[in-house]
Amino acid sequence: MQLQDRVAIVTGAGGGLGKAHAELLAGLGAKLLVNDMNDEAAERVAAGLRAKGAQALAFAASVTDEARIGEMVAQAMSAWGRVDILVNNAGILRDRTFAKMTLAEFREVIDVHLIGSVVCTKAVWEIMREQKYGRVVMTTSSSGLFGNFGQSNYGAAKMALVGLMQTLALEGEKYDIRVNCLAPTAATAMTGGLMSQDTLDRLSPELVSPGLLALVAEDAPTRAILCAGAGHFAQANITLTSGAFVGADNGAAERVRTNWDRISDRTGDIVPGYGFVQSEREVASAAANEPAKVANG
Repeated sequence: MQLQDRVAIVTGAGGGLGKAHAELLAGLGAKLLVNDMNDEAAERVAAGLRAKGAQALAFAASVTDEARIGEMVAQAMSAWGRVDILVNNAGILRDRTFAKMTLAEFREVIDVHLIGSVVCTKAVWEIMREQKYGRVVMTTSSSGLFGNFGQSNYGAAKMALVGLMQTLALEGEKYDIRVNCLAPTAATAMTGGLMSQDTLDRLSPELVSPGLLALVAEDAPTRAILCAGAGHFAQANITLTSGAFVGADNGAAERVRTNWDRISDRTGDIVPGYGFVQSEREVASAAANEPAKVANG
């Protein structure tokens, strides 16, 4: 019972991946607040958890509704006095090629995935700071990390969550708030019709959720991107290459083009600890090359 007495909120948990997350966390001892847009679905999952001996409450609300999400967190606090874990899982799809997609469809996906995660995280952030403990999981996707045809809105939202995770992990560090991303591949209501039945059969949501424990336990990492599907787990990273110094004179633009292979060479690339690593490296390179010594074109 590694999560005994921890309090967890899982959004979009009325079915599919969110339900699997809630069941795993409850099985590890956590008290669960089950969120979903559909009141009956949320209550059904919560009732199932209670039937297995867990403490669980249901709360129906859109993750984009700030007032209702505030009430949801207040309910968890009233019942259990703390919130230790937030899993931002709720999401929607509005897949079309960018040429055919309306701006309304783009905004709707951004609103649920990105803004919804911001709303929920903001609602628990001060609680976690005050109790000096918190574990937040954002749900990203390979569509954001690597791109996917017909999912410009979804990919943009999912990559934005990685950026949110990177900064919140830095800001939460001194309060022992650890923030990570989970990039799942799972057969859910959102993926029906997108994959063959044979593929869907191998991608049970229950095979993703075991990755959650590593991301929310007391010894959890922070700023990790865990990719999960079909029982397989891997870590994705955003890296920075060593690059090349090309100077600042009139020939610099041409030298960027002709040195592209050096600039993109991943030998010795790093995972920066914070955003300013890029500028620090650039300034150091410029200083080391004064007076200007440019890369051979």
